[in-house]
Amino acid sequence: MWRVRRRWVVVVALAVLVLVACVVADHVDLAYYELTPGVAQPVAPLVKVPPGRGHRVHGQVLLTDVFITQVTALSYVFDVLRGNSQMLPVTTVLGPATPPSQLLSQGYLEMEQSQEAAKAAALTRLGYDVKAHNSGTVVFSVVPGTPAANVLAIGQIVTSVDGRATPDACAFAQALALRHPGQQVDLSVERSSVNSRAVMVPGPIVHERVRLGRWPTSVPHPVATSACPGTGWHTQGFLGVQAETQVDFHFPFAITLRTTSIGGPSAGLAMTLGILDTLSGSDLTGGHTIAATGTIAPTGAVGAVGGVPEKTVAVERAGATVFFVPATQVATARSKATPSLEVYGVHSLGQVLSDLRRLGGVVPPPPTSHGS
Repeated sequence: MWRVRRRWVVVVALAVLVLVACVVADHVDLAYYELTPGVAQPVAPLVKVPPGRGHRVHGQVLLTDVFITQVTALSYVFDVLRGNSQMLPVTTVLGPATPPSQLLSQGYLEMEQSQEAAKAAALTRLGYDVKAHNSGTVVFSVVPGTPAANVLAIGQIVTSVDGRATPDACAFAQALALRHPGQQVDLSVERSSVNSRAVMVPGPIVHERVRLGRWPTSVPHPVATSACPGTGWHTQGFLGVQAETQVDFHFPFAITLRTTSIGGPSAGLAMTLGILDTLSGSDLTGGHTIAATGTIAPTGAVGAVGGVPEKTVAVERAGATVFFVPATQVATARSKATPSLEVYGVHSLGQVLSDLRRLGGVVPPPPTSHGS
C-alpha cells in the first residue's frame, strides 16, 4: 500500500509540474505572430447609403480577413504543426520600433483610411466629383520611451511644427529635419482618435512643447527623395513617431461602411466593389459569389496585402468561386486554391470590372459627370 501511495504522489506531482509549466509557457510571448484564416463576409450589409441611392444586390461580394495572434512558448509547437497558417517575425508585422500594444490601433487607422479611399474610388468610377485635400500629418506609430511617447498617440494629427503648417508627411519631415537633439519644438496637435468601427473621432486642438532626443541606432534615418527634399540629416533630433499624410475627402453624399473590429487596409478593393454594387443597381457579380483582397487607392490602383494564403482558404470556405487578388500575389493564392475557386490577379479597379464583365456581370458605364 505504501508503494502504491507513493507512486500516486509522484504522478500527481508530475501532473502539477506539467500544468504549472504550461501556464507559465502560455504567458511567455515569442517574437512571432501567427496568421490563420479569418472570416469571409458579404460587403453589402456593411454599406449604408442615403434613401433612394441604394439598390438590391444580386450576387455577393465578400471581404476577408485573417486572425493574427502572438505566438507563445506553449502555442509554438501547435502553431508549427497547424496547417493553413504561417508564422511571421514581429518585426515583419510591426516594423523595427512599433510595440505590439499599438497593433490594434494601427489596424483601425488603416481601415479608416481604406474606407475613405474605397468610397473615393467607387464614386469616381461612377462619375461623381470627389474632392480631396491634405488635412495634416497623422501619427501612425509612437516609439516607446521617446519624446513623443508622453504627448502623441496613434490617430492624432499634427497640423504644425514651430508654427510651420504640416499638411502632409513631407512638410512634417522637413519641419523637423533641421532640429537638433536637445532642441525644443512646438507642436499643434488635434487629439483625434480612431475607434474599433474605423471611425475617426475628432478631438480638441492642443499645443505641446517637446524636447527632441538623439536618434537611436535601431531606427533608420529618413531618406531624402526628389519628392521630399531637405530631409534625412544625420544630425537631426529624434521625436519618435512614424507619420503619414491624412487625406480628407468631400463626397457628394454620405456613405458609411459599418465594419467592427476589422483592421488593416486589405479590404479596400472588396469595399469598393461592394459600394459599386449597392449604388449601380446592376448585377455587378453576374450572380456569382466573388471575393476580393487588396488595398485600393482613390485612383483605383490595387496594391499588395498580407495573409493571402490564409484569405484564400477563408473565401473558399465561404463558398466563393472567384477571388480577385493583387497581380503580384496570384501564385500565392493559387497555391492554396482548389479547382472550384478561380483566382484573378489585378492591378486596378478597371481591370476587375473588365473581368467581371467577361464573367457575366453588368458593369456600370464609363464615368460621366453626375455633379453633386
